[in-house]
Amino acid sequence: MRVIAGTVKGRTLVAPRGRGTRPATDRIRESLFAMLDPLVADTRVLDLFAGAGTLGIEALSRGAAHVRFVERSREALTALRRNIAATGFEERSDVVAASVPSFLAGGAHGPYDLVFLDPPFADVGGLEASLRESHLRAALAADALVVARVLKKHLPELPPTTRLVRRTDIGEEAILFLKYDGDAAGG
Repeated sequence: MRVIAGTVKGRTLVAPRGRGTRPATDRIRESLFAMLDPLVADTRVLDLFAGAGTLGIEALSRGAAHVRFVERSREALTALRRNIAATGFEERSDVVAASVPSFLAGGAHGPYDLVFLDPPFADVGGLEASLRESHLRAALAADALVVARVLKKHLPELPPTTRLVRRTDIGEEAILFLKYDGDAAGG
């Protein structure tokens, strides 16, 4: 697994041991960031269910101003911290060792321009609950984009305050690009 583009292009990233996380493959990140690239520079990013941090680190490499990573798994946190150190992004990122529901319930401390939601595929309920969380909506900057990675056969039910602005299918996965209604996102 490597960083695809940007200032640390080609840097090797480590994945956590076990099957608890599923880092975004090079193909997924390449496709995703080809669509996001003009929007990433100088953004404040929230990477929920961060795992090894591949999405947030890719955003930092492509010019994001700051990324907050939220992850609860010890193995994933170890890999995430190693990846941040290996890429030299310590000053432009912070790691929150917590479950996503706990982090969101405590207030997400935005504003964020871009949010990655990449829970374990088996946790569709966790994705849906995160999307409904009022603290997430309140932490979004005006016109923020939320990007969710899901299995095509297990698409989440979206809250009425969100709208799907784009869907891209890659193999068995779907990448959903979502926006909240202006009044729901605090903007």
